Amino acid sequence: MDFRPSPAQQLLAATAREFLKAHAGDADLWRQMAALGWPGLLIPPEHGGSGGSVLDVVLLVEEMGRAGAPGPFVASAVVATSLLLSGTADQRKRLLPAMAAGEQIVGVAVLDDGGSCDPDRITLKVDPTSRLTGHKLFVEAADVADALVVVARADDDLAPLLLPTDRPGVARFPLDGIGVEPLFEVVFDGVVVNAEDHIAPAGAGRERLARAFQAGALARSAEMVGGAQRILELTVEHARMRVQGGRPIGGYQAIQHACADLVRDVDAARGLLYAAAWKASEGAPADAEVAMAKAYAGEACLAVARRGHQIFGAIGYCDEHPLHRLHKRIHAASLDCGDAALHLETVARAIGL
Repeated sequence: MDFRPSPAQQLLAATAREFLKAHAGDADLWRQMAALGWPGLLIPPEHGGSGGSVLDVVLLVEEMGRAGAPGPFVASAVVATSLLLSGTADQRKRLLPAMAAGEQIVGVAVLDDGGSCDPDRITLKVDPTSRLTGHKLFVEAADVADALVVVARADDDLAPLLLPTDRPGVARFPLDGIGVEPLFEVVFDGVVVNAEDHIAPAGAGRERLARAFQAGALARSAEMVGGAQRILELTVEHARMRVQGGRPIGGYQAIQHACADLVRDVDAARGLLYAAAWKASEGAPADAEVAMAKAYAGEACLAVARRGHQIFGAIGYCDEHPLHRLHKRIHAASLDCGDAALHLETVARAIGL
């Protein structure tokens, strides 16, 4: 097994790092990323994309996480795109070219009141008259999305629905969240659901959603690893420069060992992530590997952020310092596309428990 990035992938990551270093805070960042072709990374060439792999996405999103770049990339260009790739021919023809060009953004609405990505806990139902009444919580990019993939329940299966945000009966309300991205409650008041709104045929919804959320879990893991890598870099630099008791604090064994812990956690999380992404890119079964990567990254990268705060002290909580924003971003990513508890259940099933 060789999951080392290819020369083309190394170039993608290096280009992304340089670009995001200069432009991560730009107001028109999404337009600039679209000019580079990033929203179409997973979309095949016949629909205007570059036909990249999940490993390509992981390398790119890792750099986004490191730079703290905002935007709906994971929701639209990873999860929604992965699902629409298996949608109807009309949906692919109508949406994928515009999504590849960055002209259309598709959000993902999954969470009900229970706040879980567990398919068995999705409660919003399409009623027998094909209308949708209820709400979804913590929907990212709902304010800029042209459409939403809404995960609802239809009989014993899940029904991913593609609903325009301007359809009568759809309303969006801002929520307070722990991360830096705005989150919304989306309310559906008797929204008409047409036959062409269904992304998957009856009986196939759960399986197709699982594949899309597997890509999303890898992308969120990459986001956490990138953020943790940046915290590691900032912390080591601080340990070298901060003088206490007449010498840099990095000269004290306690700080040295703490920084060594950061390296261990970041590298271990990255190793699990790359192994899982490589296996998924090869088309091999990777459920357990993805679950291990997501669960471990959530815990390890949060440990990196917390230890970083201990080493930095009060300055790490100041609004001007990037540490607290990286910490919030990691925390939010650890919950999206399944938290550690949900993914550990997948690992437990994989080993026969």
